[in-house]
Amino acid sequence: MAQVILVNKKGEKIGVSDVMEAHIGEGKLHKGFSVYVFRNKRAELLIQRRSPKKMLWPMFWANTCCSHPINKETPCEAGMRRLKEELGFTCELTEGPSFVYRAEDPNGKGVEHEYLTLLIGDVEDIKVVPNPDEVAEYKWANVNQLIDDMKSIPSLYAPWLKLGLPKILET
Repeated sequence: MAQVILVNKKGEKIGVSDVMEAHIGEGKLHKGFSVYVFRNKRAELLIQRRSPKKMLWPMFWANTCCSHPINKETPCEAGMRRLKEELGFTCELTEGPSFVYRAEDPNGKGVEHEYLTLLIGDVEDIKVVPNPDEVAEYKWANVNQLIDDMKSIPSLYAPWLKLGLPKILET
């Protein structure tokens, strides 16, 4: 059974939990990561529309990919694993800032309560091969237009994208 790493607000491990149990009720604070892959000198960000099969935030636009580290993976190792599983490619990632957030799924299906580490990749040209169980569609979004769209139509975007992208752009 899949598990997540439970942490305190400093990101220090305090235990493990079944992945489903961590995402129901009030949610349990656990480690997560969000990958942001850019091209054209960070003018464009690869974003994905989450599969309708996803329990939380299905069919919402999100960053390149996100998930939870397993076992003793570093955030960057976990991010590269999920890039390959979700989008069929990998690239070098660097660790950005981390922060705690909590968000309730708008369809009432659960909650995310994560100590989230942001991971950043820069690419020139890659071949994206999306996994349909994870990704409904993807596109390269102009970062400035994306920021405007998230402000004007926030209901289309996952909360971790709306919180994470500004933090990356500040670094």
